[in-house]
Amino acid sequence: MRPELQPFVDEIRTLVPAGAELLDVHTHLGVDEDGHRLDPPTLLRQLDSAGIRRACVFPLHDPERAPGYRVPNDRVLVWAGESDGRLIPFCRLNPADGGDREAERCIARGARGFKLHPRAESPGDDDQALDAIFALAASAGIPILVHAGRGMAPITERLCDVALRNPEAPLILAHAAMFDQAEFTTRLAAHPAAFYDTSAFGALDLVELYARVPSERILFGSDPPYGRPLLGLYVTLRAATLAGVGPDGMRALLGGTAAALLEGRPPPPPTRPLRTRTLTTTGPLARIFRYGLLAFADLGRGDTASARENIALARSVCRDPDPGPAGPALDRIRPALEAVAVALETPGSRVPRDVLYLATALAATEPISPQ
Repeated sequence: MRPELQPFVDEIRTLVPAGAELLDVHTHLGVDEDGHRLDPPTLLRQLDSAGIRRACVFPLHDPERAPGYRVPNDRVLVWAGESDGRLIPFCRLNPADGGDREAERCIARGARGFKLHPRAESPGDDDQALDAIFALAASAGIPILVHAGRGMAPITERLCDVALRNPEAPLILAHAAMFDQAEFTTRLAAHPAAFYDTSAFGALDLVELYARVPSERILFGSDPPYGRPLLGLYVTLRAATLAGVGPDGMRALLGGTAAALLEGRPPPPPTRPLRTRTLTTTGPLARIFRYGLLAFADLGRGDTASARENIALARSVCRDPDPGPAGPALDRIRPALEAVAVALETPGSRVPRDVLYLATALAATEPISPQ
């Protein structure tokens, strides 16, 4: 492990309450036609590095998905069966390609949940197939996880209508429902089993989620291979701590509630959202967050010149001689930014984008008392 990661790992250990069993509800296995891939040994190593015991797994957008994801679903079922209970298989369904039949087949083979991805597999214009899948989930007592992140078609209203017609089907909206968070959380506020996972890239998407739904309806997820369990766990813990989630609530969020859903037990009763709709921060931390995200995007595009400029701006904020209440956070962020800057100036060096991400997440979730 790189030394600049260690402070974040140490913080994770202090934030995870005693007795918590971590369960990641959002991970993938196999290959994706976009070039991403993940095999079981690699996923298990990533989970181990974050102290995560179990994970729900489902196929990527596999080139061999036709017909109806049968081949990649069978792979996931086999991999899960070989994992000593650590990997919990979900089957991925295409409503327009025999989704209900594939769901029945996979339930018989041990699937514990369904995955729908409306961005990759359009449900078509007829909700009959979606209703059939939701009805199967309700009768089997298993959850449906639905992609609700970037790139979605405008189908929020339809998904909400189907969910409200099938209230006994547990629904997990992935990526903090960031695609249409306000609409989803408003329309599904009275749904008895609507949940949201934390596999959102942006820390502020999670912070805002705590102002819109009770913490009892939030589940930890990290989205590998697109995300990393360690990074997802850090931002999940930071956002929950900022919202004021206590030890019991944290244990539920990190795995207790998901375990109840998977075992057919009732989830904890919801309370009220913990946060107000106002976020208090300081100028220095807001600037760090902005420059850090810009640099992260620069690195993703391969624009190292712009990344250097934005990292330099962020580092200048950390040199503030009068930082006020942001001072302790800046002291923790500074070494991470310095590690990124050194890598950018060292030919052939791998730039630690994960460290940069963690630094920006810290800046976005630092509790600051109003002055």
